[in-house]
Amino acid sequence: MASSDFLFIHPLLGADDAWSGYRAEPSLAATDNDLLTRLGSSPLVDEFDHRLPWFLPATTVPYPAGRLNERAVFTFPARPRAADAQALQDMEAALRQAHGKVALLTAPDLPLPATGSWHYLLLAASHARSQPPFKLLGLSSRSMIVATDVHSHTDRQWFLDNSCSLSTAEFLLARATTPGKADTTRIKLLELLALIAEDADTAALEAVFRQESKLSYSLLRLVNSAALAPARPITSFSQAINLLGRRQLQRWLQLLVYADPNNGHQPNPLLQKAAARGHLLESLAPLLTPRPAVENLEDAAFMVGSFSLLHVLLNMSMTEIMQQLPLAAEVASALTEHAGPLGELLSAVDSAEARDLANAAGKLQKLGIAGERHLDSQLAAFSWAAKIRSTGG
Repeated sequence: MASSDFLFIHPLLGADDAWSGYRAEPSLAATDNDLLTRLGSSPLVDEFDHRLPWFLPATTVPYPAGRLNERAVFTFPARPRAADAQALQDMEAALRQAHGKVALLTAPDLPLPATGSWHYLLLAASHARSQPPFKLLGLSSRSMIVATDVHSHTDRQWFLDNSCSLSTAEFLLARATTPGKADTTRIKLLELLALIAEDADTAALEAVFRQESKLSYSLLRLVNSAALAPARPITSFSQAINLLGRRQLQRWLQLLVYADPNNGHQPNPLLQKAAARGHLLESLAPLLTPRPAVENLEDAAFMVGSFSLLHVLLNMSMTEIMQQLPLAAEVASALTEHAGPLGELLSAVDSAEARDLANAAGKLQKLGIAGERHLDSQLAAFSWAAKIRSTGG
């Protein structure tokens, strides 16, 4: 029987902007643990970096961490419901006795715990910023601090400057408040994407790459990343077409727009977010009930997901961007208006990333997607996107 609950996975960023942990959050306050058990037992978790922590919710009925094993960090609320308090206290005691890792989800109206009493502390941005810096410095000496509800780049920088090790990534969706100077490389890439969308011939595509050498360099770094892992390195555009084929090349070009051609060292979390969205929508689209009457549904869904952050990257409205790209009507309307089944699916992803989990779960249920299939698709999407290295390292 399909679960009525949904479990949402959120990557956490480290100080270097790389995905450095994951947080699992159920859409229901009283989860039945089925999805949490499914998460821990999924072979897909073996595809993730085994050094990174997974923050799992503590529940009144203990459940196995499964394959996550020592990566699991059970997270307890600072103010549990009265009916759950004793069971959670017992679970915490058992975990501590077994040398398990425990985290506290702090509450802004309660005092912070004593230094070293928890392995991890999860603090909301507003709560953390109300504390004197020496308080966070003291806590971070014996606990790892995880910043949550980080909605602005200013908050993100403040956390980096004040001893926080991990943070959520809501701030990545924030567009700049003032228009920036147009990036000529990305303008060329929009031209290239338009040619791809029109199924232009190879000569026309190569002409754009000759005009903008940075694109060639960035594309080769991307397609040689661990997510693709070709048997032998791809060293030219023509070789990329021959080995990948036009369909796969188009997908990498869709992600290439997020790769910074001037930066060969820093991870790009926006690129990985776009990649994960594309893969997730591609996986979920065939599960929509009824199945959308969209030509090349999986390809269209990947495009909707991967292009859904262009407005953030280019600091332009999605309507302006779509005027420059000759996309199928279903794709364009999904991106600009969240219209149609693909647009509704994108809206559910947006809600989940904004931590409006109940709303996201309701939208997914309305689309006919079960919690188990949604969880599996998330794990596949995040494990794939985590391997992408636009830096080539």
